[in-house]
Amino acid sequence: MIRKVLAFETSCDDTSVSIVDYSGRVLALVSATKDLDHEPYGGIVPEIASRNHSLSLLPLTEEAFKKAQLTWSDINGIAVTNRPGLIGALIVGLVTAKSLAMSKNIPLIGVNHLEGHLLAPFLHDDQYAPSFSFTEPYLALAISGGHTSLYKVEGLGKYKILGSTKDDAAGEAFDKFAKMIGLGFPGGARVDQEAQSGDPKKYQFPRSMIHDETLDMSFSGLKSAAQRLVSDLGSETVKLNSSDLCASFQQAILDVLLSKLEKAALNTGLKKIVITGGVSANSGLRIQAEVLARAKKWTLAIPPLRFCTDNAAMIGFAGILHLQAGVRHDWSLGPSPQSWPQDFEQ
Repeated sequence: MIRKVLAFETSCDDTSVSIVDYSGRVLALVSATKDLDHEPYGGIVPEIASRNHSLSLLPLTEEAFKKAQLTWSDINGIAVTNRPGLIGALIVGLVTAKSLAMSKNIPLIGVNHLEGHLLAPFLHDDQYAPSFSFTEPYLALAISGGHTSLYKVEGLGKYKILGSTKDDAAGEAFDKFAKMIGLGFPGGARVDQEAQSGDPKKYQFPRSMIHDETLDMSFSGLKSAAQRLVSDLGSETVKLNSSDLCASFQQAILDVLLSKLEKAALNTGLKKIVITGGVSANSGLRIQAEVLARAKKWTLAIPPLRFCTDNAAMIGFAGILHLQAGVRHDWSLGPSPQSWPQDFEQ
């Protein structure tokens, strides 16, 4: 039986290593974030991300073993993100995982990063336990810098995409808006912080596709409207009204996300709801989702902040479930910038 796995996540700029058991218990989770290395460029530089993964991965692995108080004899498999993501970044994690799995003669499993996010709310440790089990069908809103989609989840490997953004992801829109008004990188967290003291009704931003019958979304029009407004206001006015601008921009995104989530719940009849991905760390989203869940009598699961952003624990849990189901990958496993066709049902 596969009881414990070592997991690596290097799909973008964060380097993360975790040890997870078969129940989803996180025995160790250590990560290195290098935002300061990317900040001068206003976004993630793939070459810098890859270099940082190379420098951080093995020291983090040693730290994870120390935290969990385990040795290699306790590890039954290695899970690694191999799709989707930045190719250079994925290669670093994949080569490390392959080398260790080969040298220790233990199974290897490649994991879809997005599947990891769908399972993240079911991780648990001494401070957090999920509100319902993974075995039950649920509706998931996965929101990050690169992806914004609604899924119907019926079990391991059974993920149906109900709707997605037609252009920019919500996290990407947050980051670009932050850059427009001079908040810098990483933008999403800074917009959230500024918005907490602002008036969400001060400025009117469009809610694209909010009344559309589909569950698809769009944020490019919002981004364009924000650019025009910022240009019209001028730098001094923008600086003086930064909190109101952030609150208004953020609310436009949240209105679309929650409206589509509510519509998806009505269409599917599901009452078990998951919100996950990096943008699920947004404080306004968490508060408003909780209010909506109480009103609709949903059972809502949003992972704690440490499991929202890119982390190896979610990769480990997805990996160990697949390993227990008998799935293995050989040494020909490669990285991919996109999901595999069989990963999700359209």
